[in-house]
Amino acid sequence: MPQDSVADPIESYVLYQYESCPFCYRVRRFLDHAGIDVESRDILRDPDARRALAEGGGRATVPCLRIERDGTVRWLYESLDIIGYLSKRFRVA
Repeated sequence: MPQDSVADPIESYVLYQYESCPFCYRVRRFLDHAGIDVESRDILRDPDARRALAEGGGRATVPCLRIERDGTVRWLYESLDIIGYLSKRFRVA
């Protein structure tokens, strides 16, 4: 029988980045070490991703983490802010 419980709201993530960006590398390396799987979009190879980042986040700078929760979207810039946010969310030491 399924147990009723109140779970944390589910968030979905998309990392906007490009391969040669050192700050993007920092975030990707953190994700790899922490075992966190996040969809990634390369804004240099995908013009639609660049457009979505510029329109949604207000600027086309990377890295940027798109966070969607309960239909609300937040755009988080800066590699250390992204790492800090995900570290707390996933309880990574």
